[in-house]
Amino acid sequence: MSSRIAIVGAGGGVGSSVAYNLLLAPEPYAITLVDGRSGMAVSHEMDLQQVVAAGASGSVAIVERGAVVEADVVVVSAATPLTVNRSREVYLHNNAAIVRSVVDALPDGWPGVVLMVTNPVDALVTWLARERPDLRVLGYTANDGLRLRTAIGQLLGVPSASVDAWVIGEHGDHCVPLLDRVRVDGEPVTLSAAQRAAAVDFVRSWYVRHVALDSGRSSTWTTGHGVTRMIAALGAGDELWPASVMLAGEYGVRDVALSVPVALASGAIADWSLSDAEAAGMRAAADAIRAGADAID
Repeated sequence: MSSRIAIVGAGGGVGSSVAYNLLLAPEPYAITLVDGRSGMAVSHEMDLQQVVAAGASGSVAIVERGAVVEADVVVVSAATPLTVNRSREVYLHNNAAIVRSVVDALPDGWPGVVLMVTNPVDALVTWLARERPDLRVLGYTANDGLRLRTAIGQLLGVPSASVDAWVIGEHGDHCVPLLDRVRVDGEPVTLSAAQRAAAVDFVRSWYVRHVALDSGRSSTWTTGHGVTRMIAALGAGDELWPASVMLAGEYGVRDVALSVPVALASGAIADWSLSDAEAAGMRAAADAIRAGADAID
């Protein structure tokens, strides 16, 4: 994957965090910043220029929205301002309008990747894939799995980085934690019923607990770091990543985007075996996302 990355919504916390993390990466990314609040984007660009001067391998510049056509990856993090709420679905229609204004700049057959970070990510990916089947669209959903790893690490008294745990399904209320696949330092771990319940509650309640702080910010540091790693994984290798992609029968779901394990370079989806309860959770997630995407249409 080439190194030209356009970040739409670069004036916000997530977009600026992505830009900063890209500059710290070993790859020499050429980063362009786009934001409707031009003062914030320019402020970040002025600051990030000194990161380049300190030795970052890439470059950073401000561009107009139409210039995203020259990028290899367009990161869409632009969104309506955060409010205190209980579900990302409250942003659905306003954020769909923002996403439409971005992809309208991409001609038919544009060969790059649209990396959707804007929420509700699964419904937006589903809707956009319907609107523009010529585009390759991926949704960033890694944070749910990281929250599950954090919870399990705390419950077991081990470093969270040693935990391998996955959450698939919706990035939201209909997430599906895969508690039978948990590993610590590569070894399978069986969680007690109480531990399983606590881990699931941690993941499902994280968004509500965080938004209730009324900080006006989302998970900027985690997402900036994760999106940067995801962009690197687009280039080569078969490492599996959780990403929201349109499904064509995998996990018993068709024509809806859900978070599943994907080898990003090839686009191959790993269709893991699920328990009956997990499979039912995926179907419920698909129904919820389909309804959201239909509402946009």
